[in-house]
Amino acid sequence: MMRTIADPKAPRPSRPGPTRRTTSGNTELYGWIFMRASGVILVVLIFGHLFVNLMVGDGISAIDFGFVAGKWASPFWQIWDLLMLWLAMIHGTNGVRTIINDYAEKDSTRLVLTGALFFASMVVIVLGTLVIFTFDPCPPNSPADLLPSFCTA
Repeated sequence: MMRTIADPKAPRPSRPGPTRRTTSGNTELYGWIFMRASGVILVVLIFGHLFVNLMVGDGISAIDFGFVAGKWASPFWQIWDLLMLWLAMIHGTNGVRTIINDYAEKDSTRLVLTGALFFASMVVIVLGTLVIFTFDPCPPNSPADLLPSFCTA
């Protein structure tokens, strides 16, 4: 017996009652455009990040606490890393949201998974942003033996 595959563009069978509206306006179009634009920007940001960290200077052996502290002392690298964090998280969250919408059949499951996804994404974005802008490799009143060598006491 030959098994048939349902048409992926056909509307889902639903319970009797009002039909569920999956999108509002052009939200999916804007999400699609964002994915393409953010993907291109992310390629530039990531390859720039890899080039500076691995090819310039002493390469991977130079990456340590001091290297990161030195990079984040510059507002340019703070903004670079912030853009990379935000775009990667929003890009990835939008991709996973699309997968959830495609495969979660029940509305309640879709709502729970999407809520958990957005919550986790916001936590990572907020904490990552705080780390980038509040990072201080030489905190005041710290014991000198615990500070990195580049900190002057």
